[in-house]
Amino acid sequence: MLAVFLRLESHLTRLALLIAVVMLAISVTLSFYQVLTRFVFNAPSTWSEVASRTAMIWCVFMAAAATFRGGYMMAVEVIYKLVPTRFMKLLEIVIVVCCLLVLGVLIHYGIQMTMRVSSQTMSGMNISMSWAYAAIPMGSSFAIVAAVARLLAQLSGREQVGPENSETLPEAELPQEGDLPKGGSQP
Repeated sequence: MLAVFLRLESHLTRLALLIAVVMLAISVTLSFYQVLTRFVFNAPSTWSEVASRTAMIWCVFMAAAATFRGGYMMAVEVIYKLVPTRFMKLLEIVIVVCCLLVLGVLIHYGIQMTMRVSSQTMSGMNISMSWAYAAIPMGSSFAIVAAVARLLAQLSGREQVGPENSETLPEAELPQEGDLPKGGSQP
């Protein structure tokens, strides 16, 4: 059952990341178009700035799933260094619970905002503003699945506990007080 859930999450996270990449490409292209029309042709586009901003919002919220899956948004690496190894799984549970609370709030209020602005249209375009706001609950939903999958994979021993690609030094490699240069400061 866990393997099926992790496989489903992997496909969902890839889909979210693909959407994020496409939205980033759209945002960059539209921004370039906006600059071109404004400064080269001296006839600014009325819709490209709003469309670019909307694409960037979707990019950020959809990419959140991949960052949660990798542990990049949850990792405060100093805490991982301070917590003894036997409490690492408990720390991961606490981190995921906090993230789920925040993501749940984003979904709840994101849906409310999406519904509230559904009758408004984006300036320069005849499209409902709710399309931009829908990125909040949609991206948060993908992120919840990714965060839960990460925790389950760690608790089941399929993945290591702690941040992926950690930049902190293992305790054996930390500079000791006597290792400082004679000037008393580190380079």
